[in-house]
Amino acid sequence: MSEPAYQPPTPSAVSPIVAGLACRCPRCGKGKLFGGFLSLRPRCDRCDLDYTFIDSGDGPAVFIILLAGFVVVGCALVVEVKYQPPFWVHAALWIPLIAAVTLLPLRPMKALLIALQYHHKAAEGQIIGREQK
Repeated sequence: MSEPAYQPPTPSAVSPIVAGLACRCPRCGKGKLFGGFLSLRPRCDRCDLDYTFIDSGDGPAVFIILLAGFVVVGCALVVEVKYQPPFWVHAALWIPLIAAVTLLPLRPMKALLIALQYHHKAAEGQIIGREQK
């Protein structure tokens, strides 16, 4: 009796990184995830995945704020030390940069964390008690 031919494993889901950065459904990778800027749709319009399990919390905002703070403060310090401009120049430079480096990546970062949550089947922790007799 001959052995069956080797078949490489088929991917069971889309890449969470691709789905997240494209702001698509974490299961099918085709349906839209967001209904507004950061508000989620109730379910996927392609595969009908219910989005009620999603809880990204403040994680995306924290990552963005830490990275944005590093970039903006570093740039502001370099400009201050090299050129010593008046305060209005700092306001003109850094307010738009702060808006850009915080708002632009917020939506893809939230979608990425949602896709990773789905991929790893992360859920809220539960306390398992002893069985009562």
